[in-house]
Amino acid sequence: MLTLHRAALVLPDPADPTAPSHSDGAVLVRDGLVEAVGPYAELAAAQPTARVRDWGDALLTPGLRHPEGHRLLERAYHPDPREELGDAPVPDGLVGEADEARCGASARRGLQRMLGFGVTAVAGPFERASVRTAVTRSGLVALPGAGALPGAGSLPEAVWSLDPLVGLPFAEAVHGRLAVGGRADFALFGPGADGGRPDGGPSAGGCRAVVLGGRLVFRRR
Repeated sequence: MLTLHRAALVLPDPADPTAPSHSDGAVLVRDGLVEAVGPYAELAAAQPTARVRDWGDALLTPGLRHPEGHRLLERAYHPDPREELGDAPVPDGLVGEADEARCGASARRGLQRMLGFGVTAVAGPFERASVRTAVTRSGLVALPGAGALPGAGSLPEAVWSLDPLVGLPFAEAVHGRLAVGGRADFALFGPGADGGRPDGGPSAGGCRAVVLGGRLVFRRR
């Protein structure tokens, strides 16, 4: 199936200041891969039968990477809504925890909540089997150990934030680029009440939707 994702602004490679952007742009997705990126009018004319998802005034970019995946998924505990503890990570809530089922459930909740911040890739290493399984099944990309990535250790211990934009500039937080033939992983952000960030990126916490491998896996209600 062909799907055309339309947005007010498409940034295929925010990490490269010389890369082109597309006002009223679109990303054409076929079978989980990017088939084309460009102006919406041109892509729609070339593929008139494609299904269109119109995201209005959104910014469409590659998804974000979280350099603190190990700490947030293997050390922090992500409460079950039935526990009435809120949805913020509990720092070191899994330290010393031996129940792998509880760790896996916590990781699944944490990964789902990361999607709400536009995260499509997380850095390990993931030492618990239950956490590795949760990451694999989530569809998010598992990256090398945090120490090998820019931004590792950038979030203070006191923050424990699921939003990588808390600790990283937008251009550094983006994972990869939208390239023809590449996996269709991207996020859509609203303009935000403050009009965005000084570095030209979206406001923290402003994610509207996430697409992984061409599938819409998160949409803010």
